[in-house]
Amino acid sequence: MKRILLFLATNIAVLVLLSIVLRLLGVDSILDEQGVGIDTNALLVFSAVLGFGGSLISLAMSKWIAKRSTGAKVIEQPANEVEAWLVGRVKQHAQQAGIDTPEVAIYDAPEPNAFATGARRNAALVAVSTGLMRNMRREEVDAVLGHEVSHVANGDMVTLTLLQGVVNTFVVFLSRIIGVAVDRAIFKTERGHGPGYFITVIVAQIVLGIFASMIVMAFSRYREFRADAGGAKLAGRANMIAALERLGQGAPSELPDQMRGFGISGKIGSGFAHLFMSHPPIEARIAALRNSS
Repeated sequence: MKRILLFLATNIAVLVLLSIVLRLLGVDSILDEQGVGIDTNALLVFSAVLGFGGSLISLAMSKWIAKRSTGAKVIEQPANEVEAWLVGRVKQHAQQAGIDTPEVAIYDAPEPNAFATGARRNAALVAVSTGLMRNMRREEVDAVLGHEVSHVANGDMVTLTLLQGVVNTFVVFLSRIIGVAVDRAIFKTERGHGPGYFITVIVAQIVLGIFASMIVMAFSRYREFRADAGGAKLAGRANMIAALERLGQGAPSELPDQMRGFGISGKIGSGFAHLFMSHPPIEARIAALRNSS
């Protein structure tokens, strides 16, 4: 909770600071002189509501979405030794990480993968695929579970959501400021908003959204390194490396679009495409573990 409050307070401070800077630069008066009459403070509030709204709703529904999109079945009462082992290991990792035991689920998929999600650290979900259980040794599965529990303990789902909300806010805000500027300077609209404004806003949102995605994906890749380190601490570095090596031997496992950033593995791109990948290359993750003290 402290992490969330601190993050929100920081973002509110950023919005307030931006409002003050715009006021000192005279942006409001310049827009008023042009007959625009935009209240930048009101626009900031509107942008924040729009920017955070979708992200927070998605976070609140994340466990429900995950279960529905993957068909994950929560283990309410272990039906066999495998399920009992899974629940037991997640419980032990959670205790070591200082969080409540997440729900444990299995979903049917041939490729090895796992994910963690949830709006709160103490009310999360950890799920593994049937392919993971079939293709990995117990020690490797244990490391994957440690990796996912570390995501939960680090508050990664919440932090990623809040970061998405921040960049969304600035995309909405800046695209409208750019739209006004272009509409006045190029399309010569004197009062209100002309077609140039709406066209520019759409184009600006697309361009700024691309840069925003790069920022969010950079953090997503960073949190994978942290979760790998957490998995190594909980289940052993050799086991975490072995699990990653196993994942690197097969084709990347597919998760639904809204869940891809939460799996232990994902598609890897090269060159410019790498900037939009949610996961770093397996080789880089293994190297980071081997170079850690």
